[in-house]
Amino acid sequence: MRILISGHHNPHFLTVTEYIERAVRALGHRVIVFEDRRHIFPGRLRRRWPLLQSLSVAAINRRLLRLVERSRPDLVLVTGGQRITRRALAPLSRRGIAAVLWTTDAPKASDILPRTAREYRAVFCQGTEAVDILRAAGVPDARWLPMACDPEIHRPVALAAEERRRLASPVVFVGSYYPGRAELLRRVVPLGLSVWGPGWGALPAGDPLRACIRGAGIGPGAWVRIYAAAHVVLSVHYRSDDERLPCYQASPRDFEALACGAFVLTDRQRDVLALFKDGEHLAFFSDGGDLERRLREFLDDAAARRRIAAAGRREVLRRHTYVHRIAELLKSLEGVRRPPGPAAAAGSPASAPA
Repeated sequence: MRILISGHHNPHFLTVTEYIERAVRALGHRVIVFEDRRHIFPGRLRRRWPLLQSLSVAAINRRLLRLVERSRPDLVLVTGGQRITRRALAPLSRRGIAAVLWTTDAPKASDILPRTAREYRAVFCQGTEAVDILRAAGVPDARWLPMACDPEIHRPVALAAEERRRLASPVVFVGSYYPGRAELLRRVVPLGLSVWGPGWGALPAGDPLRACIRGAGIGPGAWVRIYAAAHVVLSVHYRSDDERLPCYQASPRDFEALACGAFVLTDRQRDVLALFKDGEHLAFFSDGGDLERRLREFLDDAAARRRIAAAGRREVLRRHTYVHRIAELLKSLEGVRRPPGPAAAAGSPASAPA
């Protein structure tokens, strides 16, 4: 099968887009790559003048249709979907080419997804909050398909003694700065915390977390080694500052850290609770006080960490790789025939930009 995958390719390191492409190839399909963020105007101009944003998005959709015309894919898999409009989706439907959406972030009220999602043959969501939002917007068959790991990239690594000494840390957090994360992490600074990721320079002068910052933007080649040198890997999921935008999804780092053989301690995120068992595959904490208590417990119990980490790695390799996800996605499409909605019917404004 020829599968065109629309997504963003970070020029600095591998991301979810490449993991999905690798899984599709591993299943024996041909991959056609489409970069969905090749804008014709810089971001600073698009943010200032909305018309330039609209023109740039329209150009992206024209490029997608030209690539479809040249490559004749059997399936178009759109990841994210924030820039793919009805101007591209309606012609795909008319040509009999199945288009499938796999969301990443939960759609906001201002996003196009609540309007475009019904144009797809099938809709998959990284988090259950997106399932709830899209079903409420009139996409009743939206279904949950969480992120995963790539065992060839996310795996245990052996460290030389000098590198282990340089990276060694009792407790590691890898991720972006958010005020809520900083509030939690301050509780465990005395337990030997190291923080890696972008944005932490925003901490005010004198903040105790500043002493824990070890590095900014890093790719998987670096953080698999950081995980290998840590006793505990913390996972603290994103929360919007005003709590109006729900986020229940399991972070890709949950699956990736487990695949690396790390012991993971995570907040009680709804989707993670549905996928893994506390004390068997990883461990959960409820609030700042519980985080501190459980960290002390597991830092003092290396045997428990090793046992849980080994079971967590077995579980993600057994059920939560990108090959598992793509196989499930393709199998679920068998026999699916979504009739065109009103927006895609003949004589309707289907060809208008979303």
